[in-house]
Amino acid sequence: MVRARPVLTFLTAVLLAVPGVTALSSAARAADADLAVNGGFESGLSGWSCTAGSGTTVGSPVHSGGSALQATPAGSDNAQCAQTVTVRPGAQYTLSGYVRGSYVYLGASGTGTTDVSTWTPSAADWQKLTTTFTTGASTTEVTIYTHGWYGTGAYYADDVSLVGPGADAGQPPAVPTGLGTGTVTSSSVALSWTAVTGATSYAVYRDGVKVQTATGTSATVTGLNPSTAYSFQVTAVNGAGESAKSAAVTATTTTGSSGGSTGLPTHALVGYLHASFANGSGYTRLADVPDSWDVIDLAFGEPTSATSGDIRFNRCPVTECPNVESDADFKAAVKAKQAAGKKVLISIGGANGQVQLTTTAARDTFVSSVSNIIDTYGLDGLDIDFEGHSLSLDTNDTDFKNPTTPVIVNLISALKTLKARYGSTFVLSMAPETFFVQMGYQFYGTGKFGGQDPRCGAYLPVVYALRDDLTLLHVQDYNSGPIMGLDNQYHSMGGADFHIAMTDMLLTGFPVAGDANNVFPPLRPDQIAIGMPASTNAGNGYVSPAEVTRTLDCLTKGTDCGAYATHGTWPALRGLMTWSVNWDRYSNWEFQKNFDAYFG
Repeated sequence: MVRARPVLTFLTAVLLAVPGVTALSSAARAADADLAVNGGFESGLSGWSCTAGSGTTVGSPVHSGGSALQATPAGSDNAQCAQTVTVRPGAQYTLSGYVRGSYVYLGASGTGTTDVSTWTPSAADWQKLTTTFTTGASTTEVTIYTHGWYGTGAYYADDVSLVGPGADAGQPPAVPTGLGTGTVTSSSVALSWTAVTGATSYAVYRDGVKVQTATGTSATVTGLNPSTAYSFQVTAVNGAGESAKSAAVTATTTTGSSGGSTGLPTHALVGYLHASFANGSGYTRLADVPDSWDVIDLAFGEPTSATSGDIRFNRCPVTECPNVESDADFKAAVKAKQAAGKKVLISIGGANGQVQLTTTAARDTFVSSVSNIIDTYGLDGLDIDFEGHSLSLDTNDTDFKNPTTPVIVNLISALKTLKARYGSTFVLSMAPETFFVQMGYQFYGTGKFGGQDPRCGAYLPVVYALRDDLTLLHVQDYNSGPIMGLDNQYHSMGGADFHIAMTDMLLTGFPVAGDANNVFPPLRPDQIAIGMPASTNAGNGYVSPAEVTRTLDCLTKGTDCGAYATHGTWPALRGLMTWSVNWDRYSNWEFQKNFDAYFG
């Protein structure tokens, strides 16, 4: 959240390509074929997908034929164009293509062995790039790609080929049998089944929707609601396709805390109140916040230094906020809001409040200082709004389910301690940016080869560890670069499509860094509020009331979804969050009025 003038904070991941071993291809074997589709771009971009609309085809310059690819990197996008190719396990392939321009890369990922790439720093005329790889024992698909470098101008590619043995069509595996349930908790169900001859993996379905992939004959489906019945099926998969679904088994999860009895309404309006500063929207007294606002996050508590863990909440001074209320009136307003059924939280962090709990001492200071703020003002809970460099992952920290980075581990421990201290009615919410959550679908931390931004996906281990304690997650769907959705297309701010795609990811779950065996499980719909700016003044990514309504119609009713196909319909979606109450007041309460009109 920004507290001065709104600024654009594009935080897209920087994926550094690692050059692979370049080799001249040998003569193609008789069984080999060119498996790349439309490698000469004679059919436009058919078969290819380019990031953020960065690619097009041109008639000049070309290496051969009548067309070539032209793609233009931006400051936050390397203009990658890619296609997925069906291959044979354990086979050797030669990838080649002609390129021109500055910093042009050609590579293959998902090989099942060592992903490869080759590149040229400068090609004034057409230059051939070639690299080879061998697929893994169970690899049936690879992704070939070409990309440029950030902000270095357009590059060109033509006559891209992938030469090697074609996939054996074969037959899909038989239908799995013996599906049964094991341990059942309030949020998970363990499953197992009998192995199928010829299967390379298995797909697990929950209530008819594919939720994860397993290489063995067991899986645990997580992210479930307490006291809820679910139906499960499994299919067997190989290079020829997927079997029919198995017979279904049902299981009912046990009773759980589900984040506690926090007393929120079925649909809630959440807003940040500028309590320690004014900025261009002006200061709004807590007592003057309309009753429509169900959760009010006081912005912000900030640390005395980035690594101290010592959080202070300094209310706006009279010099900046001439109409600021006294401490006594402020505390009275908190009680009045609570008497009306509202929740008042202290929000920690913001754009200026970097919090890095690098030591256990800082962790303990964080717990004691935040408790002091909550107790002093009689607040209902805590909102974590860590931005910037507060959270990042160490190089060797690659499993979001078992983090090892101190700032992550200590934050999880601190929040669990606070939740335990105040009990089941304690409201715990988080407001990460898309870079720290949904971007984890593509990249996580520094990546397999290093070089990526270590902050990418860094909120995922925190959300995962606290999924049973978390009351609300309201990701900031604003001030964001393009993010890839579950349709493997990039989505950009400015319309309902972005909010639909980003929210669908949270409610469906997604493989982290493209690993189908490492899935971030879905959250409950009652835990999700969609974060939007209240006005054009509040931040980049503002959408009109009509687009807000279209977002809600799609996610709660399954109507007016546009081009994006969601993986479900969630009438229990908790609601909306906005930055901020102050900016909405500045805009004549447009955001609040639209929420009230929709939910009644």
